[in-house]
This record gives sequence, structure tokens and C-alpha cells, in this order.
Amino acid sequence: MRALRRVPIRIKVTLAFALVMAVVLAGVGLFLYVRLGDQLDESIDLGIGARASEFSALIESSSGTPTLAADAGTIDLDESFAQILTPSGEVVASTPQLDDTALLDAAELSSAADGPTMAGRDSLTGVDGAVRLLALPVDAPDGPLVAIVGASLEDREEALSNLATLLLIGGPIALLLASLAGYGATAAALRPVEAMRRRAGEISASGPDERLPVPAAKDELSRLGETLNAMLARLEQTLERERRFVDDASHELRTPLALHRVELELALRQASSEGELREAITSAMEEIDRLITLAEDLLVVARSEHADAAARHDRLEVAELLTATAERFNGVAERAGRSVVADPNSAGEQIEADRLRVEQALANVVDNSLRHGGGRVRLWSRVDQERVELHVSDEGAGFPPEFLEHAFERFSRADASRGRGGAGLGLAIVDAVARAHGGSAHARNVECGGADVWLVLPQTGA
Repeated sequence: MRALRRVPIRIKVTLAFALVMAVVLAGVGLFLYVRLGDQLDESIDLGIGARASEFSALIESSSGTPTLAADAGTIDLDESFAQILTPSGEVVASTPQLDDTALLDAAELSSAADGPTMAGRDSLTGVDGAVRLLALPVDAPDGPLVAIVGASLEDREEALSNLATLLLIGGPIALLLASLAGYGATAAALRPVEAMRRRAGEISASGPDERLPVPAAKDELSRLGETLNAMLARLEQTLERERRFVDDASHELRTPLALHRVELELALRQASSEGELREAITSAMEEIDRLITLAEDLLVVARSEHADAAARHDRLEVAELLTATAERFNGVAERAGRSVVADPNSAGEQIEADRLRVEQALANVVDNSLRHGGGRVRLWSRVDQERVELHVSDEGAGFPPEFLEHAFERFSRADASRGRGGAGLGLAIVDAVARAHGGSAHARNVECGGADVWLVLPQTGA
């Protein structure tokens, strides 16, 4: 079995095709052989029956002792023979090629006296090959007799032998030709697969836009090619997204690192007092904190493709989760003359999620609303069938319409109306956390003013 697995598929298909063809050819040959034998037997029986009827009529119409002279015209001595017996088994007359031995035994003679009886012999003196006999009673002028007409089966056996020879010679030749045709058909059927394999071997990361050739026929191979091309398209999109991610991450990291280096160099060159040195170190620590935050955000976004953003799943009360998030920002909101309130509309509802990640996602949205929005920031929830929506809305100017489509993309910023600052990863983390929990993230502008961002998470059953 292990050796069979190593055989190329076209050889396997050819062997299977050859096996089926061998069975078919053997079945057809056996059918033809048996069918020809039956037809020959039927033809011989009809011939014997016809000659027997003529022979019986001749005996019944003759006067005196019947004879079987060569010129009697009723028996073709080249193809058949005849014999006349009394009911007791005495030979009355025979054709020249027979001796004086009765052709029938006692049981057959008794059966023939009552009606037509068919018998066969493997061999008979004076006749080549096996024979078939037909005996029937005859009412002769001098009393009842039994007329026997027989025929040699030599021609039948020769015809069957010739057929068997043709089958034994032609069968393997036909099987070989059919196998070669099957191999060629299999090779032709697999040619599109080989073309796709060669093209797949040529595709690399430097040319991900290439696609596999798809056969024109709308069959399994064409559907396979279309599926693989769709997979390549997804991989290309993923690769391009990762390239942009690396480029953007490098750009975002380069700026604070450069500033950090400059501040340290200035501190070394120009700091003339302890106060100036302390101020430079404080500024450098702020840049380090920003780098740490950016690195953590990048890690969350990078893990989002592998569902690592939701390592734990705890049963959480929606109302308590929104209230705790709002309380975290009360101090910041008061200093900015704003307010953050929790107004859950689904008290008692629960979700099963990673508390730290969900709080991080809600905190990112609240922080965006405080930095870029206006008015009161409200955290509220809504149950939609078997899902819970966690909303964060404000009363500011809202998102630019053209930004909504790209709000959750990495490093995207609504600079025109939401100000600058940050790496543009806040909403990307929200989307990553939502997808890691089997949910989704959405954003819209409220008609009466302000932005609304929400997560859709599966609801936990009671």
C-alpha cells in the first residue's frame, strides 16, 4: 500500500483504467464465446431436426426394408449420418461411415420409442469429433422403427476455437491500445494541473500579483484554479497590508527615536545646570513612554491576525464594564471641562471576553472622544438578537465622511477635524479586539452631531 502511494497519479489512473478494460474485455469475450456456441448449437439442432423429419417421411413412404444408399438424397454424408433401429435395438440400416453398432443404449432407445430424443457423444467410430444425435419413432409399413440422424460438431468446435484464438490475441492488443489511450487522456487531463504547478513555482514574494492559468472548461480543475487564484489574491492583500504595516511602524518609531536622540545630545552639549539636565531627562522619559505605548499598540495589532488579542475569556457584566471604564476617565474629563458617563441600556446582560482587552478597546475610543470630540462622552449598550453592542458616543463634530470607510485601518488619522497626535492605531486596536472575540467594530456620525463608535460582541447565554 505504501509503495502504491508513491506511484504517480497518471500511472494509477492508467492502471485502474487497464484493470476495468481487462474485466470488460474478458466479460465481452466470454459473452461472445457462449453466445456463438449457443447459436451454433441451435443451428445444428435445427439442421438435424429438418433432416430427421425428411428421413422419417422417407422411411414411412418406402416399401420393404429401408436402405440408406448414398444416392438416397436424404442424408448429406459429408456433414451428417443416420441409422435405423428396431425397438429392440437391432440395426436395420446405417450410413456408410458407421459400423453395425447401435448408436443408442437401452434407456435412450426406450425414450426414443416414445418420442423424439436428443443425445450426444464425445466420439463416434467413423465420425470426426463429438456428435449430436436425434432419435424419433417412425411408423414404417413393416412395423415401428427408430430413426436416428446425427451430425458432427467438428465445425462448431473449430469455429469456437477460432473465436477463442482471436480473443486471446486481439484482447491483449485492445487492452494495450486502450491503456495507452487512457494514459494519453490522463496526461492531457492533468496538463492544466502541471501548468498551474509550473506557474506556482514561478510566483514569489517579489511578484505576488501573478496568477495561475485557469482552464477554459468550467470543470473541477477550473474551479480549483479560481480558488487558488482567490487565495493568492488574499495572500497578496495580506502581504501588502503587512508591508504597509512595517513601513508605517518604522516611520512612527523613527520620529520619537530621532527626537529622543536629539534631546539627549542637546542635554550632553548644552545642559549647564542640574535643572536643564533634569528637564531634558524628563522630556526624554516622555518620549520613552510614548515609544512604549506605541510598541504595545503595535503588538496588539500584530497579534490580531492570530486571535491572541483575546487570550482569556471571562464572564463580564456589561453595566459594570461600562461604568468602570467611565470612572477611569472622570479625572481627565473634569480637567478638560468634559464629562464621561455610563448609561448601559442592557442591565444584567453579560458577555464572555478578555476584560483587559475589551477595556483597552473602550478606553481607546473614550480617549479619542476626549481628545478629538466635544461635549459629553456617553458609554451605552444595546442588545441585538444574540449580540451586545458597546457604544461610545460624543457630541463633537464627528468624523469626516471620507474617513469613516478607513476609520479602523492601521495608522489612519482624521487630521482635518480630529486634530493630530497619536499613531493612528487606536481604532485599529478596537477592530482587532472585536475580531479576536468573534465580533466586529463600527463607526458612524450621529445626525444630531457627534461620533458613535461601537463594538459588537457575542452575548453570553444565561
